[in-house]
Amino acid sequence: MDAKILQTLEYGKILSSLSNYTQTPMGKHAAIQLRPNSDAVHIQALLKGTDEAFAVDRLKGTPSFTGVVDISPAVKRARIGGTLNPQELLGIRTTIQAGRRVKVYIEGVHEDHAVESLLFISEQLSDQKPLENAIKVCIDDNAEVLDTASPELAQIRRELRSGEVRIREKLDSMIRSSTVSKMLQDQIVTIRGDRFVIPVKAEYRSYFGGIVHDQSGSGATMFIEPESIVTMNNKLRETKMKEEREIEVILQKLTAQVGEQAELLLYDLDLLGNLDFIFAKARLAREMKATLPVINDHGYIRLRKGRHPLIPLDKVVPIDVELGGSFSSIIVTGPNTGGKTVTLKTIGLLSLMAMSGLFVPAEDESELSVFDAIYADIGDEQSIEQNLSTFSSHMTNIISILRQMTPKSLVLLDEVGAGTDPAEGSALAVAILEHIHAAGCRMVATTHYSELKAYAYERDGIINASMEFNVATLSPTYRLLVGVPGRSNAFAIAERLGLSKPILDYARGEVTEEDQRVEHMIASLEENRLTAEQERSEAERLRRETEELRTRYQEELDKLDNQRERMLEKAEEEARQVLQKARSESERIIADLRKLALEGAAVKEHRLIAARKELDEAEPKQRKKTSAPRQSAKARAIEPGDEVHVHSLRQKGHVVELSGSKEAIVQLGIMKMKVSLDDLELLDTPKPAQPKQRTVAGVNRTRDDRVRSELDLRGANVEEALIEVDRFMDEAFMANLGQVYIIHGKGTGVLRSGIQDYLRSHKHVKSYRLGNYGEGGSGVTVAELK
Repeated sequence: MDAKILQTLEYGKILSSLSNYTQTPMGKHAAIQLRPNSDAVHIQALLKGTDEAFAVDRLKGTPSFTGVVDISPAVKRARIGGTLNPQELLGIRTTIQAGRRVKVYIEGVHEDHAVESLLFISEQLSDQKPLENAIKVCIDDNAEVLDTASPELAQIRRELRSGEVRIREKLDSMIRSSTVSKMLQDQIVTIRGDRFVIPVKAEYRSYFGGIVHDQSGSGATMFIEPESIVTMNNKLRETKMKEEREIEVILQKLTAQVGEQAELLLYDLDLLGNLDFIFAKARLAREMKATLPVINDHGYIRLRKGRHPLIPLDKVVPIDVELGGSFSSIIVTGPNTGGKTVTLKTIGLLSLMAMSGLFVPAEDESELSVFDAIYADIGDEQSIEQNLSTFSSHMTNIISILRQMTPKSLVLLDEVGAGTDPAEGSALAVAILEHIHAAGCRMVATTHYSELKAYAYERDGIINASMEFNVATLSPTYRLLVGVPGRSNAFAIAERLGLSKPILDYARGEVTEEDQRVEHMIASLEENRLTAEQERSEAERLRRETEELRTRYQEELDKLDNQRERMLEKAEEEARQVLQKARSESERIIADLRKLALEGAAVKEHRLIAARKELDEAEPKQRKKTSAPRQSAKARAIEPGDEVHVHSLRQKGHVVELSGSKEAIVQLGIMKMKVSLDDLELLDTPKPAQPKQRTVAGVNRTRDDRVRSELDLRGANVEEALIEVDRFMDEAFMANLGQVYIIHGKGTGVLRSGIQDYLRSHKHVKSYRLGNYGEGGSGVTVAELK
């Protein structure tokens, strides 16, 4: 791709932004060197990697490349036999560590979200753990050689520390001496040239003898190495030289190991730089709110709400463009500063970004093509030095484009034919556009010439477009309108600015009849367009509202169905638990009866078997889930007291009361449930006559031909309730019931307290408790009989 085109379309600014998101020198270099590619397969692979990194960044965040440094110079020097310093070896160690950390991170992400491209790159990182450990043993995090680097070095450093201690002890004893202390400038021990010295006043120089290593700026202080420690300092110096030689040996050994792994280390460095570069592309996409484009190689472009990436989000106006389908060229007209040039740059720059494997700032499913080259003649490139006019500079560029373009090229021309006589310029522009269009290129051109509007209207494969202009505010809206040629708006603007009507009328009279027809045609098209856009917007709004309502109602319906299924399953489970408990109790009773029979009581075995079979048949069968409740035909409206069949539970019950117009509370054994009326079927059992009831008492005794195991006292006062409880307990005891349920409701708790006080001293009651979950809770007292 021509570097001049990249500069014209400001591609370098995109690369600069991209490089700011890299974390390594290699990634930054890759970002700066990025160039568009014309291989569709290669671009697809690049975009796949960017897409995977975008997903990782969104789900887990970008991995850290901290510790990765450019070790290539050090590795290359190690390969040819040079000795690396501790800082370089430390850089190699941290790079290896960071590479392993990134590899583990990507493998962990891949377990939850497939990232094949990133995993393929990370799996190629070599295992350099032995080299990392070797460096770690010898070099610390401050790039200092450790004592553990070798036994010899450890021994040498012990000797160094021992020698330094002896010298300091010797000097400390000297400076503490009353005789010597008065000769010193300060009672301290210091170092000059790796040798221990003391600060002596200049007049006492001869007293100490030894070697003078330094003196103060004023000359009043001499830094003297006393003669008594010269030998000790010499030995310490020799030991330091031994330390330096041993360190050199250690560094050479480590360097040799690095040299052995040089090729793999350099390859790993490239892989890490590539991964950093890919994640930088993902972070740039997130910052730009960009999306993954669809790529093709047949010259088709469809931008949906495409935005110029260098214009702030709060100021940019998105454009919709389609090129390469029913038409291959677009002629854009409109006023100056209306956005024509920005439109050209947006199309060109987004195409370059897609061809570079970058996401583009546009809505999902935007499609861009791979071109062998993009050519652009944009802006005024007049050169005083080369004595080129505006027209000449444009023609120079266009001639170069015409020589290089191919049918697979994209050509962008700004103000084609401008800068010369309008008649000649418009004719030349038509000829140039016709030549480019005939060559099969994809082309977008801007112009002020009205002749080009008619040319685009009459030529197949070319379509007019314009930048919208608001006459009411005398300002452009920067919206691209494909299919509608632009109007000059000169008369409208002049009228709004206050030009007198006679002058305007005279000017309109000077316009040819043909031009007037064109303007009227354009005005009509624009009016129709505005009406169509309003109607489309309204239709779109209604469609969105309808879709939202449909989605919401479907969610509510699914929620209700799920809730109904859960309630029914819960009811089945509770009923099964109750029956299981009853079965256990009956088994115990049957065992007792058998025991009595063995003792001589007249109990027939076939009756025991029949009783067990009846209990088996009483257990509810597994309910099959249904998509919709069955509708039952009812001879009459269901009322409280009616016996009904509950289809979903396959059980019979009695209606206790109606709950609204669509539900009823049904008594199923000891359980009460709220059931839809559509799920109930009225049985043919005649409705029993309702006895007259006193208004002062609301006691409903739950007994029929058989003794029931529950008593409903809701609505009764304490005195009435205790009479009913006494009668109920006698009947239950006579019927040999194991436990009974007394329903008193929650209310204020007065009725519950009175009943429980009565049960506490009742002769038939063994114990009592409040109901558990599924038994009625604190609204029911469960009494166990003796």
